[in-house]
Amino acid sequence: MPEQNRNPQQSGPVIVITGASAGVGRAVVREFAGEGVRIALIARGRDGLEAAAREVREEGGEALVLPLDVADAALVEAAAEKVENTFGPIDIWVNAAFAGVLAPFLETSLEDYERVTKVTYLGQVHGTHAALRRMVPRNRGSVVLVGSALAYRGIPLQSAYCGAKHAIQGFHDSICSELIHSRSKVHVSMVQLPGVNTPQFDWIRTTMPREPKPASPPYQPEVAARAISWAARHRRKTVMLGWPTLQAIWGDRFASPLLDRYLAWTGISGQQDKTPVSPDRRDNLWEPVPGDRGAHGRFDSTAREYTTQFWLSRNRVAVGIGAGLAGLGLLGTLVKGRRR
Repeated sequence: MPEQNRNPQQSGPVIVITGASAGVGRAVVREFAGEGVRIALIARGRDGLEAAAREVREEGGEALVLPLDVADAALVEAAAEKVENTFGPIDIWVNAAFAGVLAPFLETSLEDYERVTKVTYLGQVHGTHAALRRMVPRNRGSVVLVGSALAYRGIPLQSAYCGAKHAIQGFHDSICSELIHSRSKVHVSMVQLPGVNTPQFDWIRTTMPREPKPASPPYQPEVAARAISWAARHRRKTVMLGWPTLQAIWGDRFASPLLDRYLAWTGISGQQDKTPVSPDRRDNLWEPVPGDRGAHGRFDSTAREYTTQFWLSRNRVAVGIGAGLAGLGLLGTLVKGRRR
């Protein structure tokens, strides 16, 4: 849409966030919310979207609630058009929506498998397509793909989700090359997340006897939100968040067969807690679960609120220079010692 659609009284960016009603997406909303910021909120659950919109307005921003399913490309395109008609040109688009199933492959129906793929993979493709159609002609804008350590290392019980995240990673490489070829200033980044303490473990579809849980102590969603916000504003292709993410990615590169065996022994029980699955448990694979679930899951007592890895990643140039200077200083000390 033309630049004159931008409200002259507002100076903040126009941001679209999918999966904005809960979990990481909800934390991203809170991270971006502030005076003058205009945020379009996309998800299926209206209760969570309305609550997120109130939080944006309380921080002095404007919010546009857009209840829709990102698996539907036409709805995503129409939403992007409405955002620009309402707020003006989109500056940042964050793809945080996903769906999952915790079940062995042969216990997952092909309809559920397709559903996970459409939401988790094609949902990000649809969002990126709608964003780039508008950003590329203007030669500005930022798109963030929300990935996972599981984009590189698959684990048992989550083959649909892992396959979708692997697909996003390949899609990201292709899009980056095309933007470089066209000398575009539009940037597409991907943030690879570790396990995060979100409501997903309470509403993911499962065929297992016990309630889902993270395979290792998760991070709080605010940690993920800070990384996503940073990626949206810096021209870093990939942001890997947390030491467990690095361990999974590099472990798979150097010892993939060993990881297969390790996960075969630990990955099934490690993703279930001691609580039996309730017969009346509801999942959100095909329909949203009513109510506002917020950003956090039930693992606050074990969730981590900080990672030194992300600090080192953000400041890697300074850290590299500091390490180099320290090395030179040590070398100088050794040389002087030998001369004596």
